[in-house]
Amino acid sequence: MKKENRIARFDSLSELNSVLGLPRLSHPLVNLANYADITTPFEDQPETFQLNFYKISYKFKLNGKISYGQQNYDFDEGRMAFTAPNQVLSRGAAERDLSGYTLLFHPDFIRHYPLAQKIKNFGFFSYSANEALYISDKEKQIIFSIFENIKTELNNTIDDFSQDVLISHIEVLLNYSNRFYKRQFITRKDVNYDLLTKIETLLNSYFELEGIIQNGLPTVEYIAEHLNCSPRYLSDMLRSLTGQNAQQHIHNKLIEKAKEYLTSTNLSISEIAYTLGFEHSQSLSRLFKKKTNLTPIEFKKLLN
Repeated sequence: MKKENRIARFDSLSELNSVLGLPRLSHPLVNLANYADITTPFEDQPETFQLNFYKISYKFKLNGKISYGQQNYDFDEGRMAFTAPNQVLSRGAAERDLSGYTLLFHPDFIRHYPLAQKIKNFGFFSYSANEALYISDKEKQIIFSIFENIKTELNNTIDDFSQDVLISHIEVLLNYSNRFYKRQFITRKDVNYDLLTKIETLLNSYFELEGIIQNGLPTVEYIAEHLNCSPRYLSDMLRSLTGQNAQQHIHNKLIEKAKEYLTSTNLSISEIAYTLGFEHSQSLSRLFKKKTNLTPIEFKKLLN
């Protein structure tokens, strides 16, 4: 473990096990830990830490509530969270008496398998803590059955098939988690539609700012920051509602504003591009052509 700027960094699973007082590892690159087995006092555990491996956790019986959109959800419902290597994590007082499991596996464990590339497509590894996956009792049974299969395999003697079997279980776990997240987008549509309305309001306000020329084009990161969500979650949520990601949503808004200027002002294409935050008018023309099959000049001629 290396401490840098008060962040405890763990490069191996054995380092983390030692600090938390967990039982000895069955495998150096993958571990399924029970939070109940942690023996290090809560006060002696790192408050902020960075793991050089993947972490998939199911937590319940936490003290307090977590904010999700405009609502609060009791921790007792249980939640799943996913983090990729090198993300900075922080524990809070609510985690003092938590229960549950955490699956940890090093990138080297999957390096020579297709999952090493496929895992990059699971967007929830980039979600924030308040975008956790809340699972039903039925879904919990599925997740726990996979955890049990992993636990059983880790307790077996390592042989030529151990890695293949463990990775197949991890991939099944990720595929089910992906399905459950898609379900969550549907069951929490009210919250997500509220976010969609806020995005529209935010973009409208952005284009009315006098400093837009200095600020440049609106970005996905800008919107996500103002809505208190991660960029990846924002894109996945929008795709579930509209079929388009956050960047496409911004592009549609830019075209909408460009059309307003083309129809209601005498501004040149260069002036419109400059007003919308484009560095070059050609960039606006290319985007306009891509979205409408017309150049801005052709669109304006069509109106006349």
